[in-house]
Amino acid sequence: MEEKVLKGKKNGMAVLLAVILAYVAATAAVVVSSISLDRYGASALSIAVLVLGIAVLALGWILLLGLKVLKPQEALVLTLFGQYIGTLKENGFYFVNPFCVGVNPAAKTKLSQSGDVSEPGNGLLSIANGAQSMNLAGDYANKKLSLKIMTLNNSRQKINDCLGNPIEIGIAVTWRIVDTAKAVFNVDNYKEFLSLQCDSALRHVVRIYPYDVAPNVDTTGDGVADEGSLRGSSDIVAARIRDEIQSRVKEAGIEVVDARITYLAYAPEIAAVMLQRQQASAIIDARKMIVDGAVGMVEMALERLNEKDVVQLDEERKAAMVSNLLVVLCGNHDAQPIVNSGSLY
Repeated sequence: MEEKVLKGKKNGMAVLLAVILAYVAATAAVVVSSISLDRYGASALSIAVLVLGIAVLALGWILLLGLKVLKPQEALVLTLFGQYIGTLKENGFYFVNPFCVGVNPAAKTKLSQSGDVSEPGNGLLSIANGAQSMNLAGDYANKKLSLKIMTLNNSRQKINDCLGNPIEIGIAVTWRIVDTAKAVFNVDNYKEFLSLQCDSALRHVVRIYPYDVAPNVDTTGDGVADEGSLRGSSDIVAARIRDEIQSRVKEAGIEVVDARITYLAYAPEIAAVMLQRQQASAIIDARKMIVDGAVGMVEMALERLNEKDVVQLDEERKAAMVSNLLVVLCGNHDAQPIVNSGSLY
């Protein structure tokens, strides 16, 4: 389905004024012809004027159905007896065929996103026909398509990463409609279609990555293990999610502007265990750093003692000194000194 943009239809104000003048003229014609019939009797001219005036008063409101008002960044897809005739995309006051119908299958769909706020009709073209009141502006207000950039906050999902660990992840997708005909006619409901494709694309991408950096994991598909992860490569993951969603919603006339991860955490059933694992890893890394520093300090102490020729130590005393220094430097608590008043030997 190819989009056809209707141009040259911004003559709504002229038509509105013409209808008002026609109603005034028809009312005057009915009054004058009625007076003429009462005073001078029936005549062909008076009857014709009376019938024409009544016809205008009874049917003139049909032209008002063709008046359409569009604000900036709005569009209206029009069909005539089931056939797509075009789209109004520029802001203005339009007049189209009164029998045209606006189409928006997602008008009543409410998602957790910007833009899904009900907008009542303004009642500008409300008229009275007998005992009934019709709000012509409200007839098509909900059929308009928004061309603005909107943000879809998809609900959090529980997905297994490439290592099988269940995680919870949520994304925010900014998108807009670029082809109104495809959005309306190629899919049943473009909002629900976008939401489902976001879920599917998110699951596909998340299963490629581990939550945290893991050995022997290839996330790029080149056959070489890398350090990609959901937590450490958020920009790369978001770009892949955006590209994946875009490839899926292209036929719906939707452009995905951006996709960002808004929530990322282990699932509750393994969160406590993973926290302990992270804590243990951090403790091991810290201990390695402490031991490396302590060994360096012991080496420096022995070298300085030899350089200054402060004391001569045999291998047994050096071993004892190294042991004592390592205990002091690597211990969790401050060492309590013990003074030896006797001989070292």
